[in-house]
Amino acid sequence: MKIAVISDIHGNKLALDAVLEDIKKQNCDKIFCLGDIAMAGYDPNYTIEKMMEMQITMGRNFEIIQGNTDKLIAQYSDTKFLEVSKKSSPMAHALANDVLIIKKENVNFLKGLPQDKMVDIKYKKRTMRLHLVHGSPRRQDENIYPYLEMSKVESIVSRSFSDVVFCGHTHIPCGFVLNSGQQVINVGSVGRSMIPARMPVYVVLEINDNGTFEIEHKFINYDNKKVSRLIASRGFTGADELAKMFLAE
Repeated sequence: MKIAVISDIHGNKLALDAVLEDIKKQNCDKIFCLGDIAMAGYDPNYTIEKMMEMQITMGRNFEIIQGNTDKLIAQYSDTKFLEVSKKSSPMAHALANDVLIIKKENVNFLKGLPQDKMVDIKYKKRTMRLHLVHGSPRRQDENIYPYLEMSKVESIVSRSFSDVVFCGHTHIPCGFVLNSGQQVINVGSVGRSMIPARMPVYVVLEINDNGTFEIEHKFINYDNKKVSRLIASRGFTGADELAKMFLAE
């Protein structure tokens, strides 16, 4: 069995389509999405509606949770705008512009998503418990970075009784094998990757017939320069600055 885990699409249609095409080539049986579907991209309605379509067509083979920016869109207010502005003015203006263009039914879809989900995978001789979170088991916006000390990671996931915790949020892929044997995997970002090459990243979990499993990050080539131009063309305050984040270092 193969399971693809994706996160942080951020309204990037081109990146999402490229990743879904690769997932098809990998012959994955299931797809799990860890949220941050729409904000600060060039086509937020497309990426939300693609998730809605997959939920219908894939049924129980598709799982999705809410990311922190999905929650910002769903609960948008002047107060939320000011909170985001303190961290990043371009992101705050992207959020405000997103709220104007995202369809009401799509906002309602984001609003109804769960903040995390436990998924039991029964396959052949093995049952695996997977914990799907956006930032961490504790908070939607908690960062699990590759440079964290093992003791810190163990503290963050201490209340997650699972074989594997899958997270996103930081846009930087990494993984930890804890002393307990539990694994913590940051799958990276599909739509706004923060690795130097700015390539979309996702994860494939493969469960073997003998009960063992393997986890691999997949890196996908796509036209990030085109996406940068499309982001800049949205024209909100700071769009040009945000567009630069999609260009390789």
